[in-house]
Amino acid sequence: MELTAAETRRAVRAALAEDLGGGDVTSLATVPPAAKSVALMNAREPLVVAGIHFAELAFREVAAKYARSAVIRKDRSHQPPMKIKRLVRDGQRVHAGATLLKISGSSRAILSAERVALNFVQRLSGVATATAQFADAVTDTGAKILDTRKTTPGWRRFEKYAVACGGGKNHRLGLYDLVLIKDNHLVALQNEKPNAIAAAIARAREQFPKLKIEVEADTLEQAAQAAEAGADIILLDNMTPAQLRRAVKIIRGRAQIEASGGVNLKTVRAIAQTGVDFISVGAITHSARAVDIGLDFET
Repeated sequence: MELTAAETRRAVRAALAEDLGGGDVTSLATVPPAAKSVALMNAREPLVVAGIHFAELAFREVAAKYARSAVIRKDRSHQPPMKIKRLVRDGQRVHAGATLLKISGSSRAILSAERVALNFVQRLSGVATATAQFADAVTDTGAKILDTRKTTPGWRRFEKYAVACGGGKNHRLGLYDLVLIKDNHLVALQNEKPNAIAAAIARAREQFPKLKIEVEADTLEQAAQAAEAGADIILLDNMTPAQLRRAVKIIRGRAQIEASGGVNLKTVRAIAQTGVDFISVGAITHSARAVDIGLDFET
């Protein structure tokens, strides 16, 4: 997934507006306009980088804001230029102590943008790092790690971008780009003939012929019904490894297979070894820990 410059800029500007409000009163009161500093954004633990361009943009946006204010005050010479050196790329694995960005320029601007810049990189790198842990655990099994729609409201595209940085694959972006027939849909169709799954797939094919259709199966019987009805993907939900292996044999290559439920770093490899194509993990977005990254001023 690629993020556009426009959506990144909107997000950064909204975050800065939320944080700055009428102004960074501490920095404005204590730090002279002409003060210059050099700051390093450093990883304090091993991690996978994601969102570094958000941080860079945050520093540039605040520097530009202070520069505009200086022009209005007619003291342009007192506004140091902002220079940023990006030392890593998104998706890169770095060790503790690695420098991600070097920022040189207005002390006020660096201080005012610091928290917003760190929030983006810490959160998104946390998602990328968590994803990489799961992706590493299923290496050589043939299974791929998928994300879910369990994302922070308003941050879905950013978090799914971070999943891709960590070596995962993106599942549907929303309710509009894949038909996913789940248990509650099937309950609503429980009286349909020949069965709820066949009826749901037939209706979906008629309404959205260009979209792939996935069916959630809680039982082996449902998995068989979904395969027979022509589902493109079958989601095997909360099944044991033994059940997953049986389901893989029942489906016999007629559909791609996704496993979900009860997935953690202790169980994911055993699930991958059952022969499924994908394993969806909500935890890589909804429970990812923000990694430890700091901004250190050089003395």
